[in-house]
Amino acid sequence: MAIKKDAAKAKTQGQRVADSRAMEVAARVGLCARGVIYVLVGLLAVRIGFGGDSGGKEADRSGAVRTIAEQPFGRVLLWALVVGLAAMALWRLSEALFGQATAGGDKWTRRLGSLGIAVFYTVICIGVVQTALVGGSGGTRPGDESSKDYTARVLNWPLGRVLVGIFGAVLVIVGVVIVVRSLLRKFEKSLRTGEMSPTTRRIVAGLGIVGGVACGVVAAVAGLFVLLAAVRFDASKAKGLDETLRSFAATPAGPVLLIAAAVGLLVFGLYSFCEARWRKAPEHDASAELPTSRRTG
Repeated sequence: MAIKKDAAKAKTQGQRVADSRAMEVAARVGLCARGVIYVLVGLLAVRIGFGGDSGGKEADRSGAVRTIAEQPFGRVLLWALVVGLAAMALWRLSEALFGQATAGGDKWTRRLGSLGIAVFYTVICIGVVQTALVGGSGGTRPGDESSKDYTARVLNWPLGRVLVGIFGAVLVIVGVVIVVRSLLRKFEKSLRTGEMSPTTRRIVAGLGIVGGVACGVVAAVAGLFVLLAAVRFDASKAKGLDETLRSFAATPAGPVLLIAAAVGLLVFGLYSFCEARWRKAPEHDASAELPTSRRTG
C-alpha cells in the first residue's frame, strides 16, 4: 500500500509540473519555434516550385536552419530557436510521462505519440545547437542524406527490412490520421475559440485545415517512400522532406502540386503561431476536459 501511495503521490506531483504555468509557457514557445521552421520550409519549397534554386538550400529543417544562420545576428537567432525547440521537446515529454491535459490525454496512444514528437524535436534541437556552436551551416545535414543513411543502417540489422517497413507503414497511417483530424477540425478542441471573433475563428480554422492536410499528405507520401525502400531493399528509395516535396513536381500536375504542398506547409507554420496564441492552458479546461483521475489528483 505504501508503495502505491508513493507512486500516486509522485504521479500527482508530476502532473502538477506538467500542468504548471512553466510548462504552458514552454508549449507556447515551442509552438512558435515550430511555426518559424515550417514557414521557412514552406518559403524555400515555394521558391523551388517556381523554378528558383533557394540559394542551394533544401526545403527541409536543414535548409531552414541555414536560412536563419545567414541572417544578421544569425547565431543569436539560432540560440533563440534552440530554446524554442527544447521547450517543445520538454512539453511533449511531459505529456508522454503524465498525459495530455485534455480528454483522453492519458491514453497510451496519445502518450506514445507525444514521446515520438519529443524525440523528433530533441534531435532537431541537437542539430541546431551544433550549427549555433560552429556557425554558418556547419552541424546541419541535409534531411535526404540523413534519411538514406539511417534507412541503410537499419536495413542491415537483423529483421531490419521489417522494421523499416513497419516505420513506413506507421508514417503513412499517421499522415492519414492527421489529414482526417484536420478535416474534422479536431484541433479546435485545444483552442480557446470562445475568445476569437467569428472572423478570426474562420481564419484560424482555415489555417488549421489547410496546414494540417498538407502536413498529413507529406508525411504519408514520405512513409510510402520508406515502404518502397523496405520492399526493394534499397535505402536510396527513402526520401527526406526536401526530396518528398520535389517528387510532387514529377507528377502529372507538375510544379503546381509542389507549390500547393509548399504553401500548405507555410500555412501550417502560420497556424502554429495561432495555436501558440490561443492554445488552452490546463486551467481553462481543468473542470470540463480533464479525466476524473486527474481532477481529483
